[in-house]
Amino acid sequence: MRALDVVFPPRCAGCGAPAWPFCGRCRRALIALSPPWCERCGAPSPGGDRSRCEECPPDAVTSARAPFAFEGPARASVHQLKYRGVRGVGRALGAPMAACSPPGADVVTWVPLTRRRKAERGFDQAKVLASAVARESGLPVRGLLRRVVATGPQAKRDAVERRAAMRGSFVVRHRAAVPSHVLLVDDVLTTGATAAACAEALRAGGAQTVSLLVAARALLRTGRPAYTRPGPRPGLWLPGDLPR
Repeated sequence: MRALDVVFPPRCAGCGAPAWPFCGRCRRALIALSPPWCERCGAPSPGGDRSRCEECPPDAVTSARAPFAFEGPARASVHQLKYRGVRGVGRALGAPMAACSPPGADVVTWVPLTRRRKAERGFDQAKVLASAVARESGLPVRGLLRRVVATGPQAKRDAVERRAAMRGSFVVRHRAAVPSHVLLVDDVLTTGATAAACAEALRAGGAQTVSLLVAARALLRTGRPAYTRPGPRPGLWLPGDLPR
């Protein structure tokens, strides 16, 4: 245990209880995504074994995975990292993210913020997650992308509008060597517009495969029978299983 943990005990990322990174109640409330799902993007699918579904990101993204649904404690933990700067949440989420990561990647990279947003926030939350995933998976982590267009908030735009707004927003960094299979990390997957813009830039730079890995994904389709199955799936490392 670090000395600072004695003076300032870590708190639950989901509710603020005296536990780290998730208390027992929040651990039980985490919604772990598991089959049956779309084989391409990992969205829960009652039929299972589907090569493509209506929630798949655009074609530039080869595949996508997330350990959790963007609800409850997972949503709270992402917000703790993103808006309150609790970087330990990134370390904690690295293990479950790496556990469901698509295999075969050569390098881990991330969806970068604009310089202005990074300066305001003081750090890049996707880079924190990418570094944690790289440590867990034993892969190198490199900043391959640069954001050249500030697109503004996307929440009120639909998928088509987001896709149009994000197109051309990223380029490969000068002299960056892009390998064949890139694992692209971000915090949340919604429509996939941002990831697709990154993937297009990476493919233009030489990547053949761009796999997307996020901490949580928003599930947009309603009427889904039982995707909200709380608790871990077998073999999935949860944040509370990590040593401090």
